[in-house]
Amino acid sequence: MADRLAQLPVAFLAAGEGTERVELTEPWEAVRAEGGRPVLISTKPGEVTLFNHLDADGSWPVDTTVDQARVTEYAGLVLPGGVANPDQLRMDARAVGFVRSVVDSGRPVAVICHGPWTLVEADVLRGRTLTSYPSLRTDIINAGGTWVDEEVMVDDHGPNVIISSRNPDDLPAFCSTLVEQFSRQAAGTR
Repeated sequence: MADRLAQLPVAFLAAGEGTERVELTEPWEAVRAEGGRPVLISTKPGEVTLFNHLDADGSWPVDTTVDQARVTEYAGLVLPGGVANPDQLRMDARAVGFVRSVVDSGRPVAVICHGPWTLVEADVLRGRTLTSYPSLRTDIINAGGTWVDEEVMVDDHGPNVIISSRNPDDLPAFCSTLVEQFSRQAAGTR
């Protein structure tokens, strides 16, 4: 096992249901493989229901709620997609506030697929360049961002680094890039 993340806690934010399973589990395992400590934060305690596209596909235990989570405790934030997950998160003021605070704090954010909807709601995309599932293109542009169709995009032109990818097919590049960027941030070499 590598130790680039040196037991640093990394926040994963998911709503009660609708998180795309592989967009949570593969980045989670990538963080663990590099010595990090992934923590699942949700809007409610218990478990989140994971999905494989539009079908329920198991659950994952919640470590803490967004009410209890403190931005300063985490090295960065991962926002998995799934259509329902970010849609629910963007309707929860506590989740949106947490995301905005992470960005404002300078911590890196990694987001995939439909995950940028939460960033749109947090109003943190002005002047930023992201990729996402193609249906979010207009939302990102309307929020003041630039949308690109790339496997992985790293934007470091704001208070923090935002790593973004389009869909589960991009997970290998997404996971590799988020570990690299989170490790750089932890080492102070953004």
